[in-house]
Amino acid sequence: MSEDRTGIDTLRIHRIERIERETPTISTIFFDDSRCAASDPGQYAMIWVPGAGEVPMSLSVIGPTERSAITVRSRGEATDALLALNSGEQIGVRGPYGKGYSLSQGKALLIGGGTGVASLAPLAEKLVESGSDAVFVLGAERGEEVLFANRLSRLEGKRFRLLVTTEDGSVGIEGRARDPARRLIEKEQFDMVYTCGPELMMREVFNITEERGLELQASLERIIKCGVGLCGHCSIGPYLVCKDGPVFTSDQLREVADEFGVFTRDHAGKIVPL
Repeated sequence: MSEDRTGIDTLRIHRIERIERETPTISTIFFDDSRCAASDPGQYAMIWVPGAGEVPMSLSVIGPTERSAITVRSRGEATDALLALNSGEQIGVRGPYGKGYSLSQGKALLIGGGTGVASLAPLAEKLVESGSDAVFVLGAERGEEVLFANRLSRLEGKRFRLLVTTEDGSVGIEGRARDPARRLIEKEQFDMVYTCGPELMMREVFNITEERGLELQASLERIIKCGVGLCGHCSIGPYLVCKDGPVFTSDQLREVADEFGVFTRDHAGKIVPL
């Protein structure tokens, strides 16, 4: 996207256009914002909820009109307040922030779990639009929690395949997303692997790609309070997730291998094992 940052850090007030219930625990909130609609897949916005403060949210719908969206699961006070809003009510938006995914040429493998799929769905659409081949492994704990399966299935064709996995076996392949991902990596040739989801899952994907000599882009989650690199709460190794990420390359992940998939930090900066 453009380097012009005019207005990015300004809080813009928007009405919620509509809300779609995706699963029993996840909803997508649509709003019109020209900045977010011009963002790169993998970037995020700081969303202000009246009375509940700000929370960083991946952009799950990007353009081509000014329409944007975030996809929300209950994670605390701010997300609970977001989920309690109705169409027509207002939210504040800053951003988009951070480094998104870089589009690969050739064949890509996308591996998403839980609400991490929200970050990868617009990437899958961009890859197909650009003419790349892609396989998407979509994981969830239960069939009722599979996110964006209908949306992604509309991309299926010669250049796109969708594989759904559930831990309880109620939909698709029984097991975790890492298992079919490993089999795919062993059998097929990929030029890039993308992943977003629980960090332990992403660390396993990183280990697999390292074994096979494949390049990886992973979207990390840390506590982000400012979005502009001032507070330092989101540090991992020498990096700040809010500015240097949230998407990190294989080279960067090697630098933080003693932290990635090992521990995170709470709101006070205390180490929390994963």
